[in-house]
Amino acid sequence: MLKIGLTPCFLYPDPTRKVFSKKSLAYIEKDMATYVGSYDCMPILIPDLKGEHLQKFLDQLDGFIFQGGSDISPTSYGEKPIENERWPGDPYRDKFELKILKYAFERNKPILGICRGMQLINIFFKGTLYQDLAIETKTPLKHRSQEEYDKVNHSISLSEEGVLSKLYNGSKEVRVNSVHHQGVKKLGSDLNIEAVCPIDNLVEAISYKKFNENFILGVQWHPEFSKTLKGEVIDPSPLLENFLKRAQERKEK
Repeated sequence: MLKIGLTPCFLYPDPTRKVFSKKSLAYIEKDMATYVGSYDCMPILIPDLKGEHLQKFLDQLDGFIFQGGSDISPTSYGEKPIENERWPGDPYRDKFELKILKYAFERNKPILGICRGMQLINIFFKGTLYQDLAIETKTPLKHRSQEEYDKVNHSISLSEEGVLSKLYNGSKEVRVNSVHHQGVKKLGSDLNIEAVCPIDNLVEAISYKKFNENFILGVQWHPEFSKTLKGEVIDPSPLLENFLKRAQERKEK
């Protein structure tokens, strides 16, 4: 059975929290665990280990999924926070995940980035982000709503001959959910744009230019949330199935 590592979300000590108030927590969002665990693989939370202990743990994994969650800190891609540091992000998580991403990239292990995970891939390849889409792009489109959350959705245009277009039978336009207020500003080097939003041209998916050698794919939406809008957004299955297929192929080499 494939062992798929999921990078953790973190909660830090908080005196207002009733449980583990003085401790840091690492966790997988439940829908993500269900999404990955519904296939013939074992989703495994990557613990916050150090040095050789982390290395030995990562050595046992066949592929890596970088899940959504907190914002990426602008300091992680060399920019200053806007709006009086309204969105400071999570530099600790950034550093931890970038270390794992570097490990996976250098060993040619498949990488799938979801929402924050796609943004992380972009900054790994020296790209930058919009810290807040509404302020910095003046987009007329709502990409995130705290109240509606995983019910917000819009169409995206898929790049011809791209990885996603092939996965979705040559489709030119599909519909996805949208749960983000940050996004790709400058595309990282060695990356292709796989999809954009036709309304504001915001990047919605990316892939590594040498995709046939290194499976690195990032999507701005949350495939694991698709059940909320079942029938209205694209089937999340091809995305994960293709990732797992590549992980299996690599494992058998």
